[in-house]
Amino acid sequence: MSAKCVQEVTQQSWINEVFPEWGTWLNEEIDRTEIEHGTFGMWWLTNMGVMIKSDKQTQIAIDLWCGPGKRTHDAPDMGPRHQWSRLTGGRKIQPNLRAVPMVINPFAIHRLDALLCTHFHHDHIDLNVAAAILQGVEQDIPFIGPKFVVDQWIAWGVPAERCVTVRPGDTVKVHDIEIDVCESFDRTVLITDQKGEPVPEGKEIPDMDERAVNFVVKTDAGSVYHGGDSHFATMMAEHGKRFDIDVAIVAYAENPIAVTDKMTSSDVLRAAESLGCRVVVPVHWDVWSNMLADPQEVIDLWRMRRDRMGYTFYPFAWLPGGSFIYPRDAEKIAYFHDRGFSDHHMHPTDVPYPSFL
Repeated sequence: MSAKCVQEVTQQSWINEVFPEWGTWLNEEIDRTEIEHGTFGMWWLTNMGVMIKSDKQTQIAIDLWCGPGKRTHDAPDMGPRHQWSRLTGGRKIQPNLRAVPMVINPFAIHRLDALLCTHFHHDHIDLNVAAAILQGVEQDIPFIGPKFVVDQWIAWGVPAERCVTVRPGDTVKVHDIEIDVCESFDRTVLITDQKGEPVPEGKEIPDMDERAVNFVVKTDAGSVYHGGDSHFATMMAEHGKRFDIDVAIVAYAENPIAVTDKMTSSDVLRAAESLGCRVVVPVHWDVWSNMLADPQEVIDLWRMRRDRMGYTFYPFAWLPGGSFIYPRDAEKIAYFHDRGFSDHHMHPTDVPYPSFL
């Protein structure tokens, strides 16, 4: 701590001292991890944010967001065109406070090969992240997303020549990683207006493909299906036929009354079965105080059903900031952070008597 007395402490010095809460710890871990041949690595950056690293050390980030939730009771109520107003008929502000620490510093990201974004909701696309990538990553890496995402990046000042607009059916190469773009099933994005984009008239159903996509990220060691904020959909079974999916990352949370925005525990299992994946990873449950869920519920339901249903996949309960190495962790059920003290008794202890504590 730089301050030596209370007179030197200010609100700004306090913010600088404690934020982001993890400092550059995770940035350093990702940079210093050498992915072994025949494997790939992933880190959960909170919410739907994921960093994927191949065994050629290619790194891509998907839905990296480093923003806040509600910060005051005095925020204005929702307008009639807000997606939750449209869905619920309510107007009160959503009490969605950010419930997890900031585990990564976007301004300390210096090694990255592409930034991907599934859709334009502002807990998936981030002005701060876009600025940090432009300022901190030396190479002119691509920004990849559907039309509404790219339009938002360009409006923020990301050079248009850096942006790659994709639709389902497209394929993008990032060094040794191949990214197949497929359909999103995020019905909430269909009732969300985006600033600068035309507002659909009446009961017109917008073009989902302009608003949201899912990604299948293929490495030499296996593939990752990133479902963005997709709800469960029967067409996931077609995706399971079309793609060979090793790990599926899906949005799971506890939906408030009158809202269906994330998958339930049963939906997570149905999605995994439909996609034919080997591992399903429910995320997004961590970030919003009013939608917190427990992935243990997914595990318990899987254990209840797996023999009767003949499940061939495993669920994985991750923690924000945690890592996952495939295929090493393919049958690992739950993650826990490094507990430390691996060097115990490498040096003499210094306690009042041998059996202290």
